Amino acid sequence: MKKTFSFLVALLLICNTLQAQHEYKTAVGLRCIPGAGITIKHNIDDKTSVEGILATRWHGFNITGLYQVNYPVFPEPGFRFYMGAGAHLGFWNGRYNPWWDNERNYGVFGLDGQIGLEYTFEEIPLNLALDWKPAINLIGYSGFWGDEAGLSIRYTIK
Repeated sequence: MKKTFSFLVALLLICNTLQAQHEYKTAVGLRCIPGAGITIKHNIDDKTSVEGILATRWHGFNITGLYQVNYPVFPEPGFRFYMGAGAHLGFWNGRYNPWWDNERNYGVFGLDGQIGLEYTFEEIPLNLALDWKPAINLIGYSGFWGDEAGLSIRYTIK
């Protein structure tokens, strides 16, 4: 946790010295979820975007691709509401999952939904997003997973 906090402080200090970028084409950063992740979001146009997420959890990893639709939500510039859908592929070790009581490895494939709110700063090249990303595993350890709420902290690139 100390390393994450130190990284965020350093990122904010670096961003303060960089040129302001309110609108962005691509944003790259960290995704704080149960586990840890890397996220990259690319705006196709003002209303649509795609996001890729590489996340680790339970000594495994998950790759997710999402297509999103964006809407301005407040009169304040910088805020956007978004919702999306996509798919994931993952590999996990059952020994480290509190719900699985065995040492079997799992490969999963499933569908994802997403709903969230993001804010892009005008003064610094920083984007913050808070979302909920439920998923349904169709292959492998099947079932509904609704526990992924995440905070994404991204550096914006014009």
